[in-house]
Amino acid sequence: MINVDCKYRIKEDIEFILESEKLTISELAEKTNVSRSTLNSIMKTGSTTDSVCEKIYSFAYKSRYRINSVKEELLKEKYKNVLFHGSKNGLSKITVTGSRTDCDFGNGFYLGETYNQALSFVFEDRQSSVYSFRYSLDDLKLKRFDCSLEWMLIICYYRGTLGDYSKNKAISKTVSEAEEADVIIAPIADNKMFYIMAQFAEGEINADVALHSLAASSLGLQYVFRTERALDKLILVEKYYLCSPEREDCRYQLNERGYEIDTKLKLAKREFRKGLYIEEILK
Repeated sequence: MINVDCKYRIKEDIEFILESEKLTISELAEKTNVSRSTLNSIMKTGSTTDSVCEKIYSFAYKSRYRINSVKEELLKEKYKNVLFHGSKNGLSKITVTGSRTDCDFGNGFYLGETYNQALSFVFEDRQSSVYSFRYSLDDLKLKRFDCSLEWMLIICYYRGTLGDYSKNKAISKTVSEAEEADVIIAPIADNKMFYIMAQFAEGEINADVALHSLAASSLGLQYVFRTERALDKLILVEKYYLCSPEREDCRYQLNERGYEIDTKLKLAKREFRKGLYIEEILK
């Protein structure tokens, strides 16, 4: 378990805004509708309320400063190995048993390769935040998946849509390998992608249609830290505030992505009519 005591780095971000916009504290107070005394207090203590964060980070975002995503680039240049986690209610502790059991690979601490990946899973929740972590995989047992039939089937298994197929020997072997791993590394499957997997599991589309649709819709890789040994390899770096304009931009981009996935699925159905169905693969 990792105890989390992490605040937004709002003091440093205000310093960046003041320098970049060539503003005084009084001028920033006027532009953000945050009192000068409140800003001065932040500069002394480094802490404030979410309502003040909303005003300051919204001002920065509307001024075209993508502070959070640019920090991602700088962190990767500095540390190389950096992952991101989106939390709907903020983190107070990190455990390997805190996730829902119907996640892609059951229990574990889930992280993604990019800030935007993490943001896309939590942007609708007003109390949510994104966190960055340094990590190492040294001396850990890994199980890797690519965008393959094996990956699609095991996610359907953990999400509970395989039914009687979950008892298949090939499925049991893959599950056993995943359960023995300290860290699972695999493509991310959001709910839109899982809709395609569920259609395959229910026999509505063949494997070729599903996999070609999913490969064209990749969100990148997720890292699932499943054991205490794995958690020991994580170092928390920073917590990021998600302002309303950034959340709305994320919503728009995901809506556009949804239209693309729908189109890819329809085109794949036309292109790959002769693939194998689940009952033929797991007979």
